[in-house]
Amino acid sequence: MSSLLLNGCSSRRLLFRKVELSDFNDWLPFHQEPKSSQFWEGLPTNPKVACQEQFDRIFERYEKGLGGMNALICKKTGLLIGLSGLLIQTVDKKSELEIAYSILPKFWQKGYATEAANRCKLHAFENNLSPSLISIIQVDNIPSQKVAINIGMTKSKTTKYKANKVFIFRVHHE
Repeated sequence: MSSLLLNGCSSRRLLFRKVELSDFNDWLPFHQEPKSSQFWEGLPTNPKVACQEQFDRIFERYEKGLGGMNALICKKTGLLIGLSGLLIQTVDKKSELEIAYSILPKFWQKGYATEAANRCKLHAFENNLSPSLISIIQVDNIPSQKVAINIGMTKSKTTKYKANKVFIFRVHHE
């Protein structure tokens, strides 16, 4: 089975690589922007703690083979602009493969999330990783819902995930 990580993959504007410890300070502004976490309950309010917890989860996923976030590097500038990847998640007691994406605030609304999520979808389907993919999106997070719709996902259900009311968006392999 092909790797769930997109290390070495690329899209039109982005290079995908594993997240490194040295990315911490470049990613910290994501957690310093209150809008980044406004839709998700249960996250630490201290940006450094929130960032450290996220990095701990990323590296734990790598170690356990549960997929993981990839650093998104802008081909033109070499800057870290976001994180995106394929994650094995358990939703309503069922194991699913999720497309996840987060973009640094200064790069919002430039199409990077859609580009990264679409590349994750293509990677998963080209390598037959799953017959369908989901995205877990808090019900009030309209920007993330638009990304899911832009890559061909449709809302399949509403449920609770980690104490948050979420929509499960889904796309099936054609």
